[in-house]
Amino acid sequence: MLLSGTAHGQTALPEITISAERPGAGRTIPDDGPAPQRAASEGTISAAEIQSRPVTRPGEVLEAIPGLIVTQHSGEGKANQYFLRGFNLDHGTDIAIHVDGMPVNMRSHGHGQGYADLNFLIPELVGGVWFRKGPYYADEGDFASAGSVRINYVDRLDRGLVQTTIGSYGHWRNLVAGSGALGEGTILAAIDTTIYRGPWQVSDDIRKFSGLLRYSQGTDTNGFSLTAMAYANRWTSTDQVPVRAVASGLIDRFGSLDPTDGGNAHRFSLSGRWSRSEADSASRVEGYVIRSGLNLWNNFTYYLDDPVRGDQFRQRDQRTLIGLNASHTWFGRLGTIPLETRVGLQTRHDDIRVGLSRTQARDLLDVVRDDRVRETSAALFAETTLRWTPWARTTAGARVDWYTASVASDTAANSGRAQAAIVSPKLGLVLGPFHGAELFLNYGEGFHSNDARGATITVDPRDKVTPVDRVPLLVKSRGAEAGLRYRPVAGLETSFAVFGLDFASENLFVGDAGTTEPSRPSRRIGVEWTAKWQPAAWVTLDAEIAYTRTRFTNADPAGPFVPGAPVAIAAAGFTLGGATGWYGGMRLRYFGPRPLIEDNSQKAPATTLVNGRVGYRFDNGVAVQLDVLNLFNVAASQIDYFYTSRLPGEPAGGIADRHFKPVEPRALRLTVSGRF
Repeated sequence: MLLSGTAHGQTALPEITISAERPGAGRTIPDDGPAPQRAASEGTISAAEIQSRPVTRPGEVLEAIPGLIVTQHSGEGKANQYFLRGFNLDHGTDIAIHVDGMPVNMRSHGHGQGYADLNFLIPELVGGVWFRKGPYYADEGDFASAGSVRINYVDRLDRGLVQTTIGSYGHWRNLVAGSGALGEGTILAAIDTTIYRGPWQVSDDIRKFSGLLRYSQGTDTNGFSLTAMAYANRWTSTDQVPVRAVASGLIDRFGSLDPTDGGNAHRFSLSGRWSRSEADSASRVEGYVIRSGLNLWNNFTYYLDDPVRGDQFRQRDQRTLIGLNASHTWFGRLGTIPLETRVGLQTRHDDIRVGLSRTQARDLLDVVRDDRVRETSAALFAETTLRWTPWARTTAGARVDWYTASVASDTAANSGRAQAAIVSPKLGLVLGPFHGAELFLNYGEGFHSNDARGATITVDPRDKVTPVDRVPLLVKSRGAEAGLRYRPVAGLETSFAVFGLDFASENLFVGDAGTTEPSRPSRRIGVEWTAKWQPAAWVTLDAEIAYTRTRFTNADPAGPFVPGAPVAIAAAGFTLGGATGWYGGMRLRYFGPRPLIEDNSQKAPATTLVNGRVGYRFDNGVAVQLDVLNLFNVAASQIDYFYTSRLPGEPAGGIADRHFKPVEPRALRLTVSGRF
C-alpha cells in the first residue's frame, strides 16, 4: 500500500511504502478495505492523515485520534499531558502508548505513574497509527483502560528526504532520512535535530537529537527487522504560573518564577520483530531493550514549604527495561462457522533507580527518598472470534496479568515486596453491515498498575515517622460501549458511540511529593461522534465531538467532581491538494472547561485553537510549506490547575489560586524540503 501526503515540518513528502497491516495487529488489511473493526471507537490513521496536520510538537500527531487532547504544562523535553474520555491522563496513566512494539509508558516513574514521553518520535517516519478505546481487547493490559495507541515506523522510504524548518521564537529543525538495499533487505536511517527558544522570557533552550537505524527483510507480516533508536534532549522550562502573579504585574504571561526549572532526558533502544503469515495461521514476536533517563527540576509552589530557599525539587529516573511480546493466530472453522483464535504472551522487567530531592537553583539541599525498584510482569491472553453469519460475529477473550515488585529504599520502613494478579474478561458483538451500517456492543475489564513504592510504603519519606497507608499494586476498571458506524456512500463515514467506565480507585503515587494519595472510585459516561468525508481525491473534511460526565461515585463533603476531567472536546478540519501543486489545510481544536476542584467552584476556561498550512510541491521533488500555529493569536491556556502556592511576601499558609501554562502566541514555521 502506498501512502503519501504532507508532514509536520515537511513539504516534499517521500513516498512511503508500508505493509498493509494494522500496527501491532495479527492480520493483514484486505486489499478491498480496512480489516473488520471490533468497536465503533476503534480506528486506523494513515501516514498521509498524520502528516497533513500542522502541529507544534511531535506528540501532537496523536490528536489525529478523535477525542484526544495532547498538551504541555512544562518545557518541551517533558512528556506531554493527555486527555481522553473524561480522563486527565497526566503524562500517560490509563492510555497505553507503543512505538514499534515497545511500551512508552513507564511504571514506578520518578514523575508519575505511566509517564509516556514521545519527544523522541520522528513524525515523518510514522507509517500508521492504530487506536482503540476502552478495556475491550485481550492483548491490551496496563494503562489501556481509557485507550491504547500503537505507532509503527516505516521499513523504507522510496526516496530519501532532506528538509529544514525555520520558525518564530528561534525554532530550527533539520531532518535527513533515507533507505536503500543492503543484501536481501533494506537499511533505513534518519537523523532529526531541533533547536528551540520559545516565546518565554526564560528561553527553553531546547537542544534535541533523535536518530534511527533499521534493517529489515520482507514485510511486516512476513519478515523481520532490527531497529536501533537514540534520543537526547536538554531544556529549561517555564512551568505553570499563578494567575495572581500575572495580574499583579510580577511577571507577564510568558514569564517564569524559577528560571532554573528544566531537565534533561535520554532514551536508547534496540528492538526486533519477526513475523510469519500463512493461509491458516499468523505468528509474531517482538522483543526490546530500552535504556532511559530523566532529570527534572520543578518548582510548583515557589516558597510555600521553604520560605527562604524555595520549593524546587529534582526528580530522577534511570532505568533499563527488557520485554517480549509473542502471539499466534489460527484461522479455521468450527463446523461451518469461520473461526479465528489468537493466543499471546507478554513479559516485561524494569530495573529502576528513582529518587526525589529538594534543590535550590538545581543544587542539592537534601534527599527526600532514593529507591531501587525492580518490577516484573507477565501476561497470558487468548481470544476467539466467530463469524456466525455474514452479518453477525462475536469475540470472547481474557487476559491474566501477574506483577511482582521489590523496593529497596533509603528509608528501611519503606522497603519491601509486593505482588498481585488480575483476570480481565472481554466480550464483543458486531452486527452488520446492513446497508453500510454496523452495530457494535463491547464489555471489558482492565486495570492500571500503581507505583511499586506506593505498594510498599509505610511512613512519609519526608519525616520518616508519619504513617502512610499502602495502595494496591493493581487497580481494576470495568467498561462497556455501544456504537454505530455508518458508510452511506463511498467517501463518507460517520460513527457514534456511548460508553461507560468505572474505576475501583484512582490511586496514584504523587511523584511531586514522594507519597501516595489514594483517591476515590469514579465513573465516566460519555458519547462520541465522528465524521469524515472525501468528496474528491484532493479534498478531505472531518469533524468530531466528545462529551463525558465524570464523577466520583462515593459520598464526600469535598464534592463529586474529578479535578481536571474534560467535559467537552471537539475538532474539525480540512485538507486540500494532490501529489504536486498547491496544497494546504486548517485544523480547529476545542478543549472545553474542566472542574479544577471537587466542588466545581473553580473551573479551567475553554481553549479554542486554529492551525493552518499552505504549500507548493514542484515536479522535481522540491516543496515549500508554511505552517501557522495559533492562527488567530488566541491568549488561552494549554493547561490549568488549582492549588495553593506562596509568592514572596504572601502569608505563610500561601494562597489558593488557578495556575496556568499559556498557549504559545501565533508562530510561523517555514519548511523547505527535497526528495532524492
